[in-house]
Amino acid sequence: MERDYATLPPEIDVVGLLCAFRFLPDHAGVPLDLPAVLDWLERQGDQQARSEEFVWLHFNLAHAASENWLRSHLELPDGFFELLREGSHSTRIEQQEGALLAIVNDVTFDLEFSPADVSTLWICARGPVMITARHTPLRSVDSLRAAIRRGETFRSTVELLVYLMRDQADLLVRIVRHTSLEVDLTEDRFVSARESVNRFDLGAMRRILVRLQRMLAPEPGSIFRLLARPPRWLHADDVQDLRESTEEFSLVLGDLAGLVERIRLLQEEVAARLEEQNTRTLFTLTLVTVLALPVNIIAGFFGMNVGGIPFSSNAHGFWLMVVLVASSTAAAGWWIFRRQIGPRRRAAQSFDARDERDERSARRLRDRFWR
Repeated sequence: MERDYATLPPEIDVVGLLCAFRFLPDHAGVPLDLPAVLDWLERQGDQQARSEEFVWLHFNLAHAASENWLRSHLELPDGFFELLREGSHSTRIEQQEGALLAIVNDVTFDLEFSPADVSTLWICARGPVMITARHTPLRSVDSLRAAIRRGETFRSTVELLVYLMRDQADLLVRIVRHTSLEVDLTEDRFVSARESVNRFDLGAMRRILVRLQRMLAPEPGSIFRLLARPPRWLHADDVQDLRESTEEFSLVLGDLAGLVERIRLLQEEVAARLEEQNTRTLFTLTLVTVLALPVNIIAGFFGMNVGGIPFSSNAHGFWLMVVLVASSTAAAGWWIFRRQIGPRRRAAQSFDARDERDERSARRLRDRFWR
């Protein structure tokens, strides 16, 4: 992860600047310290000294002086500081006062996802300056810094922003891939019936994906407005990069929505199987209760130990009672089976009759067509 700002040089520690890079189009980035950053900003203030250079400044918002330094040394829109105060975490990219404001999230994903696993990056890009600020380290920023150190080149600040957005899209792809594997294993267990499938685990997985979709998916309305009316300082290539990153997000979000629907259908299948098992268990209990009812009633009457009990003096009284109990039990069993099997048989007959009617209709249509 990112280095702790306490280990950085003192002049950087004073304002919470974590790193800074200066770029030329299609050239590798050059690290800057705080005096070099101040000198570059002063030179950029001179209209005649402006060039194609651009910088990326990355700040730690946990440092108390970082926001004050941003306000005093950079002309950033008020909307950027409002986003910082609101603590908004939903991914978005929009235009305010000629600047691009964006929010990018990074998630340490597992099946016990909690809000504490989310790291948010606030971004402001205006012309040759891109500012990023965070409270906790992000892997996407580490990835961008590693790419710069490897010598990867960038054309503009917007391309740096697109790199961070594509890293978030890659994170969504990894989440979808990981969750798809979990769902595949669950489906295999469900189909093979070797192990029981807990639908509550599926529900938790589905809720996590919905939360991640809400948090990581960019707001489509703001992106479409930005692409329809981009800032004047954006080049055509920058607009095309933003459009391509938006399309990548759309594809990933489609896969994520399909995965959520797949989990929902699997939940319904598990619930249907559990309901069927409960119905069979209830039917078995009802059957046992009904079959045992005659025995219990007759035993209750003949166990009263009072005078006048039938067959008490008959030599064959025991066998007569056995026949009576068996007959009563058989009658009760016939009644319960008739109530359960009769509707199923009638339903099966109605389905067969409907299939036969459909087949006759199809045969008449084929005959009419060939005539």
